Amino acid sequence: MDQVVIPFDWARLLLGDEPPSFFLEILFRTVLIYIYTFSLIRWIGGRSISQLSLVEFLLVIALGSAVGDSLFYPDVPLLHAILVITIIVLINKGLDYLILRSDKAQTAIDGIPNWIVRSGRLNPDQTSDRGVGKAEVLALLRIEGISNLGEVEHAFLEANGDLSIFRAREPIAGMPIVPPHEICPPPCIEPSSPEADASLKLCCFDCGTLRSRTESACLHCKGETWTLAKMPDSKLA
Repeated sequence: MDQVVIPFDWARLLLGDEPPSFFLEILFRTVLIYIYTFSLIRWIGGRSISQLSLVEFLLVIALGSAVGDSLFYPDVPLLHAILVITIIVLINKGLDYLILRSDKAQTAIDGIPNWIVRSGRLNPDQTSDRGVGKAEVLALLRIEGISNLGEVEHAFLEANGDLSIFRAREPIAGMPIVPPHEICPPPCIEPSSPEADASLKLCCFDCGTLRSRTESACLHCKGETWTLAKMPDSKLA
């Protein structure tokens, strides 16, 4: 018959059912596994630690589980844990070898950059491929000090999640992104409305594409909402 569990048994909650000498075994397990894992991580190298792909991230989770279980579970033999940790690290090294030897393997494992901003306009197809929304892209640009899409010539969302920005040598009129649209939404203007003066430039609210002719829908993303395009110095274009 299973042992009856007493709720809020502080001795069981804090100390468990093992004898006090098991704390010394925990100390021994922790030191041994830590030294062994540290040595393997040093062998893996800097790339796998600083730039984790999805596969490597999953391997780190598996490694953490194997290390954690072996530290304080008395029914987990240390040699079993060491074997699991070694296999995980060997898989990681095998992936590194494939990445160095094959461009196709690198693309499959690490992914490819996405061209999310081009000539001052967003590329919705590229952002949707990565599951990134417009608000998140604009937030990433603001973190890098961008206040207007017209300042950006190219922006790439790298495979590791970093954002690479190449500023335009000569900024153009574009959609302001400061202050954030969630705080201060830009005015939405109908091209046929009286306030849409011919001297004002409009841009698509969804992607920032400048309205070049008399089109009612954006030629780039088919959006039908327009707002004022401004120069990066906040003056009207």
